[in-house]
Amino acid sequence: MGQALQQALSGKDLILKDLPEFDLTQADCESQIVAARPSAILHVGAYTNVDGAEREPDRAMAVNAQGTIYVARAAATLEARLIYVSTDYVFDGTQTIPYREEDVPHPINVYGQSKRAGEIAALAGCSNTLVVRTAWLYGHAGSNFVKTMMKLVSEKPFLEVVGDQRGCPTNAGDLALALKDLITSDLRGICHVTNRGDCTWHEFAEAIVSLMGLSTPVRSITTEQVGRLARRPPYSVLAQERLYSVGFSMPSWQDALQRFVSGVCK
Repeated sequence: MGQALQQALSGKDLILKDLPEFDLTQADCESQIVAARPSAILHVGAYTNVDGAEREPDRAMAVNAQGTIYVARAAATLEARLIYVSTDYVFDGTQTIPYREEDVPHPINVYGQSKRAGEIAALAGCSNTLVVRTAWLYGHAGSNFVKTMMKLVSEKPFLEVVGDQRGCPTNAGDLALALKDLITSDLRGICHVTNRGDCTWHEFAEAIVSLMGLSTPVRSITTEQVGRLARRPPYSVLAQERLYSVGFSMPSWQDALQRFVSGVCK
């Protein structure tokens, strides 16, 4: 997200904080923020390895929960606007209709638990906080599902992708532009922001292959067959009525993916 935000906020007076100089697990990150005196804080730093969080839960909690306490306290001291980016994995996936902001979270893995703890810390620590839940994020920086599929499709005769998890793919560039607008909005509390529409990982992979102009077969497999360490919610589609109610709208996931793949394949 950092690179996407830097591009979306180009021309703004932007201060970027990252490892190793800025460590969310260390208490002095709070004083570093206060010393910088920002009017708004976009808190996108996180431990995001879903399976890794099962192996090192203390680390996940230290970054996602305790780190957010430090950030929220700094925001409160400065009377700054705080945007905290969270995840669809705060939900357990037992619903069959999109999750609304007021639905009760029930994370089923350590990553989701740590991000939910971060949400609570942000909302409790700073009165001018907006928690932005997003999902299935991909972009040009770092590793992600889209880049992995684009690489594997040129190496393998066929792909096998989970078909029993449904969610909302989100282009980091689109999310960054939304966050840019939400900084100056009056929204507080929780807001869901993803690209419009939903699909399974299998359907997402099929769309990637098609946009690349290839005909590589994409076989649907089950979550159980993959055998991941952390449980995943089978359904984590996020409703966005609150975003729409204040005049914001996101592009469809299909449009966002087409722009991304076209940019990579130039």
